[in-house]
Parts: sequence; structure tokens; C-alpha cells
Amino acid sequence: MSAQSDRQGQRGLSAFRAIRSIDYTVIFARDMVGMRHFYENILGFPLIRELSPKWIEYQVGGNTLALATPSRTAADAPTPDGSAALQLAFKVMASEVDQCADELLANGVKLLSPPTNQSFGHRTLFFRDPDGNLLEIYAEI
Repeated sequence: MSAQSDRQGQRGLSAFRAIRSIDYTVIFARDMVGMRHFYENILGFPLIRELSPKWIEYQVGGNTLALATPSRTAADAPTPDGSAALQLAFKVMASEVDQCADELLANGVKLLSPPTNQSFGHRTLFFRDPDGNLLEIYAEI
């Protein structure tokens, strides 16, 4: 057996195949106060717990979304202003995409694009959080 076929055979036995979901997502926040206000008061995510002023967790469906100040596990430099560190997509019912847009506008959040029916079968809405991360509300249509 060649070394390459041996490695391919071992991939099938990888312990990582046991992973079934993403348990939590961490956003490294530049502006923790602004981010906390946005995720709690604008998006209305339920607070699970605050481990410290540098680590705050929210419930999003069956997952946890954490806001953190880099330091505990990584001392990475903050993402430069004007750069999104990530994109998150939040799934809702089709009738709720427009309602979410209305709530965002009522709270002074600028939309990057209004609710739009996409050719690939989604109705989408794009906006940014206070740190500039790209957020999407979408529904299958």
C-alpha cells in the first residue's frame, strides 16, 4: 500500500468525522459596548451568560454566539476598521425578512441591500454590526 492511499484510508477514520454541528461561534469585538447593545437590543438575542466583560454569550436557535475581546485564547490584533471579520446568516420565515428590515431601519441600522428575492431561491437582507461584520437575514422562497 502506498503512503498516499494509506493517508486516504486514515481520513475515513478521522475523529473529526464525529463532529455533528457548530456548537458556538465567537466574534472578536473591537467595540464591546456597541456590539453588546446591537446584539441584545437591536437583534434581541437572549443573553445566556456573561463570563466577564470580555466574554458574553447569546442564544441563537440551538447555537451560542459569543462576543469576546481577544486575549483568552488568542492575542490576535483587532481586524482593521472598515474590514469585516466574518459574515453570519440568520434564517427566518419568508414573511419575516421584511419585518426584520423594518425593525433595523427603525433602530437606525443602515441596510446594505433591501429585502431582495435572489435567483437561487432566497429572500435576503444585508447589513452590518457595529464592528462592520456582514450580517444576512434570509429565507428560502
